[in-house]
Amino acid sequence: MSGLGKLSNILPFRTIGWLPVEKSTQQSGNVVEKETYSLDEICGGPAAIGEDKFCATSSESMKDFAISKLGTKIKSYSGYFAKNQDQYVVEEVKKIANKGVMCHRMNFEKVVFYCHQVNASTTYMVPLVASDGTKVNALAACHHDTRGMNPNLLDEVLKVKPGTIPVCHFVGNKAVAWLPIPVVGDSDDRPCAI
Repeated sequence: MSGLGKLSNILPFRTIGWLPVEKSTQQSGNVVEKETYSLDEICGGPAAIGEDKFCATSSESMKDFAISKLGTKIKSYSGYFAKNQDQYVVEEVKKIANKGVMCHRMNFEKVVFYCHQVNASTTYMVPLVASDGTKVNALAACHHDTRGMNPNLLDEVLKVKPGTIPVCHFVGNKAVAWLPIPVVGDSDDRPCAI
């Protein structure tokens, strides 16, 4: 599967129940993301429909949460995007898991990973080639049950309502996917467009 796709906004859904992110500019001109919600709102609030969540402050607590959801036979994966690139050619889409735990590094002063397991989700590894020839591996997640997603963000970005269609998105550079071993082969019983 190949095609040209513009990925100017790598994280359209911040997966924290799909909360929006505020962007601000530093003096150097670099764009810095800041959470629009407080740590208490993100970690202390209720989980979305079909989601189990946990805020981890260490790699050990992150792994412990993943083990509690998936068992001890797990492996961590991460994807990445090239710096200053927003044009990619998709080389292929490889399904790697039917379930998993995603942990997203939050933009707070102290280290916090928002970890969650979302029911009816599939994880993919997507090899990409940037316009300058740089090759990267991106992680993508497809959520088949979208009832728990932020309705305002779904409407703003995709013009759809929660629970109506599956939603797929790339996972950003500051995330870790914990997936059961062995990973899934090439057969795919659920179609999912990225």
